[in-house]
Amino acid sequence: MKLAVVGGGSTYTPELVDGIGRPGGPLDVDELVLMDPDEERLAVVGGLAQRILATRDSRTRVRLTSSLDEAVEDATAVLAQLRVGGQQARAGDESFPLECGCVGQETTGAGGLAKALRTVPVMRSIAERVRERALPDAWLVDFTNPVGIVTRALLQEGHRAVGLCNVAIGFQRLFAQWLGVAADDVRLDHVGLNHLTWIRHVGVDGVDRLPELLAAHGAQLAERLELPQLLIERLGVVPSYYLRYYYAHDEVVAEELASGTRAEEVQRIESELLELYRDPALVTKPALLDKRGGAYYSEAAVALLGSLLGGPGAAGVHVVNVENRGHLPFLPDDAVIEVPCDVVDGTLTPIPTGPLEPLYAGLVAHVFAYESLALDAAVHGGRDRVFDALLAHPLVGQVDLAEGLTDRLLARNAAFVPWAST
Repeated sequence: MKLAVVGGGSTYTPELVDGIGRPGGPLDVDELVLMDPDEERLAVVGGLAQRILATRDSRTRVRLTSSLDEAVEDATAVLAQLRVGGQQARAGDESFPLECGCVGQETTGAGGLAKALRTVPVMRSIAERVRERALPDAWLVDFTNPVGIVTRALLQEGHRAVGLCNVAIGFQRLFAQWLGVAADDVRLDHVGLNHLTWIRHVGVDGVDRLPELLAAHGAQLAERLELPQLLIERLGVVPSYYLRYYYAHDEVVAEELASGTRAEEVQRIESELLELYRDPALVTKPALLDKRGGAYYSEAAVALLGSLLGGPGAAGVHVVNVENRGHLPFLPDDAVIEVPCDVVDGTLTPIPTGPLEPLYAGLVAHVFAYESLALDAAVHGGRDRVFDALLAHPLVGQVDLAEGLTDRLLARNAAFVPWAST
């Protein structure tokens, strides 16, 4: 089996390699190809990847390349984890909205739209190369944000693609720890759009343990989510921590203006990580990597690929981004939603769930409308399309704000969005 990682120079990559190299894992990878246009960074990250696998006597051979065609040639699966424009572009995504009094965040609001405009055309191009050069039934697993928009762009073009995020597995592991059960025994009713989800049930042996979790750990959850405990208890669900951008927008803006954005912290962490990776004595992923934000990424990716590629009978339950196909009846069939799916013999089937309550369905419908307009802008371009998407976003929604954000977004991204300066 050949697995290709596009964006292999990411500091996340050792997390993935760690998962692939674990003895007794679900994947039998003959060749792991790490591809990245930044050859210097690729050499640093790839060197650590090779050392991790060597210390485990893994049969997996690591190959490094800056050629996309070489990377995906005859690949069984391709995992995309790229960041168009790098951390500098992310810093822009998280700063220019603040100039208009809006939250600065790389996956939602104006910053998320900027990232979509840079990313969707690149991902569509990569997917075409995968279609042309990888094995005929190859999977394209997208870990590139904004995952929901990117995955929908790929599915609309007929690619065999699925989106993956580590939010759900993070909660699964946390709840398992608090309940004193094995993580695989925990089933989440996790529903919504990528970075806009709620956990409504936490099933263990068919029993919903969420009320117990909220009663015993409500304060800890509130601290992790940075939301009032009273709100979580009133809702009776666990919102994704990305919901704080909606439920406490003004508070977040004030914090970012006072103390800086997440991008600044990530840049510092990445610099430290790359220095650690350069050490030839380092043969394991460093503890600092957990602060990068990719906790359990390897477990989620490897488990999903194991279910998708494990051959006849391979199965598992995974929270992924897939086409709606009637699962949430208030959204179109081709909407991409984030829900638990049964994965059997390479087929993804959303697990039936109860109707989504109006408090959540309304916001999901609102954000999906924005995502549709964002995808249209990313594919077809045009200032008016960017403005429309921003006006539709619940974190913007005002003419003056949409105008100001549109101008700033296009000015900041002219180097990556060819039509932005025309």
